[in-house]
Amino acid sequence: MKKALIICYYWPPAGGPGVQRWLKFVKYLRDFDIEPVVYVPENPHYPIVDASLEAEIPQGITVLKHPIKEPYGLAQLFSKKQTDQISSGIIKDKEKQGLLQRLMLFVRGNLFIPDARKWWIKPSVNYLLSYLKSTNIDVIITTGPPHSLHLIGLQLKKQTQLPWVADFRDPWTTIGYQKKLKLTQKSRQKHVDLEFEVLNKADHIIVTSPTTKSDFSKTTTTPITCITNGFDTSYNITASLDSKFTLAHIGSLLEDRNPDILWQVLSELKQEHNDFSQDLRIQLTGKVSATVVQNITHYQLSQNLELPGYVSHQEAVSRQQSAQLLLLIEIDSYDTQAIIPGKLFEYLASKRPIIAIGPKDSDIIEILEQAKSGSYFSYGNKVQLKNTILDFYNRYKTGGISQNTSDLTAFTRKELTRQLSEILHQF
Repeated sequence: MKKALIICYYWPPAGGPGVQRWLKFVKYLRDFDIEPVVYVPENPHYPIVDASLEAEIPQGITVLKHPIKEPYGLAQLFSKKQTDQISSGIIKDKEKQGLLQRLMLFVRGNLFIPDARKWWIKPSVNYLLSYLKSTNIDVIITTGPPHSLHLIGLQLKKQTQLPWVADFRDPWTTIGYQKKLKLTQKSRQKHVDLEFEVLNKADHIIVTSPTTKSDFSKTTTTPITCITNGFDTSYNITASLDSKFTLAHIGSLLEDRNPDILWQVLSELKQEHNDFSQDLRIQLTGKVSATVVQNITHYQLSQNLELPGYVSHQEAVSRQQSAQLLLLIEIDSYDTQAIIPGKLFEYLASKRPIIAIGPKDSDIIEILEQAKSGSYFSYGNKVQLKNTILDFYNRYKTGGISQNTSDLTAFTRKELTRQLSEILHQF
């Protein structure tokens, strides 16, 4: 049985989508003759905590922990709210940023390259070099963001010559929030140089979207495999459908991901159809920007709005199953074409219809078409969006909205782990 050292930042009790990918890989790797050894920080700053996920860690898995020094604790002395927002990716538009947030973004972008976990690189390399001397490891895996972890892999590769696989859950230099970090030209170039070195020194690159694979292929000849996120089939959760016409969004809904087109459509449908106002429920579970709430209020939808806040993963799965329609919202930007949110695959598992809104030519479109699980709209498709929601509402009123019955095996966590294992067994 091969042994893989997996270096990751997000690990239970961390909540949110960042922890799901490798928690699930670890859960199934033994089924494909690979023994995982997980290395994580001992005292991390997690903006979201979900202790229920600890129950999913397989029995007997070796989990190595080493202390990490993070600047967020110091930053909280100035503003806990601002610190938590930046750490969670909630960054206001430039014209709405106060002096404190502008300063914090400048410091975050230019003093902490590639990110605020950079101080964990050297201690981790020293700790793991010592561990590797006493333990036979066949392959090293790093997963980012935070991309500092790839620099741990880079140093271990240089000093041990062990095979190294770098997993990019999100892009590095092309991700949308990079533009908000107020980078100097020197800092921006340093990000590019570090990304280039990682892409060209790793033995294999894994990405989560076809567009990221295409972009990276312009920079490196290192083999690249696209393994998307997925859903687990082991949850024993069954929820009945809401009696309301519930449109549910699970996860963070940040300022840049504010679908004004959707609120317009729902407002118009309320005015045009008498029962719609009484039947409609907009359920936004997770962190929601105040700007989004203000926008909803502007369109006189506040009486239809429900804000449960962050809930456990199991509760999120239950809410997905009970919703009439699921909302998937992505930022209207070229930079987000490559982003396939992990929640999309959780949505697929619920077998409820998906209404997705995002940029043109998004990689999300291919997934929806393959799964036959929803409809995709760019931000200019207001008429089509309105007609689709009205059609679903008419079905809701007459006979109910049926479940999707397509074969979704290709998106299960176990099948995706099988694909990962084929890469690891090459080394």
